[in-house]
Amino acid sequence: MTLRINALLLATIVAATFAASPAAAQTDYYNTDAGRPLTIEDAAAVERYAFELQLAPLRLDRDSRGVYRWTVEPEIAYGIAPRTQVEIGLPLTYVDASRRSSGLSGIELSMLHSLNNETRLPALAVAGEVLLPVGGLAPDDAAFSAKGILTRTLRWARFHVNGQYTFGGEDDLSGWLGGIAMDRTFPLVSTLIGAELVAEKSRSDGADVEWSTALGIRRQLSPAFNVDAGIGKRLSGERGWFFTFGVAKAFAIRSLMPAR
Repeated sequence: MTLRINALLLATIVAATFAASPAAAQTDYYNTDAGRPLTIEDAAAVERYAFELQLAPLRLDRDSRGVYRWTVEPEIAYGIAPRTQVEIGLPLTYVDASRRSSGLSGIELSMLHSLNNETRLPALAVAGEVLLPVGGLAPDDAAFSAKGILTRTLRWARFHVNGQYTFGGEDDLSGWLGGIAMDRTFPLVSTLIGAELVAEKSRSDGADVEWSTALGIRRQLSPAFNVDAGIGKRLSGERGWFFTFGVAKAFAIRSLMPAR
């Protein structure tokens, strides 16, 4: 029943999104970030000198035991160099289990560099992230992640492949993650719809590979704002479902741009 309710909620959001007025000459909806709306992201970075502020993106998880985990992670990314962005995020978590807990679950610092623009060759990017042990729900030690990203665009769809390895932190963190996503864009309504399949495995002794799948939509409402939503299901391990929703604002600060 709960899954049906959340599916209905996602359908309502999608309907409201398509009901908004289409915006012209926009492409920011085309650049998918990790978690917005899918885990698998593309190889594009924020444009140089531009900011992207993710306005408290939400993720709700429910596992097979009925435990709910809410995560809100405001983030800001900046195009610090050509095809290069830096980002900082503050994940805030609330766990509704037998004993409720909430708090900051770390500080995330990351950098992504796109190695090339897509031509006949796929677009390739590399990314690194560190999760600092700051906050009541943060790991005891810092965790580091390295990721490789590939994006290939065909006439009818785009495909993305991600591979990530994490070291440090605690054993219940993901040791590695890999996945593939496919999305299709609808330029006339500045909209993207995608699906993914993800496999990951923690470093815990005897841990199995956990599989999940998800569907998502992203829509640009104006030159500055886009909105996204997704819903997914964990197919193994701690089976359950998850839901994501977010709004982002793109902007630039004139004083940080080079004088002409």
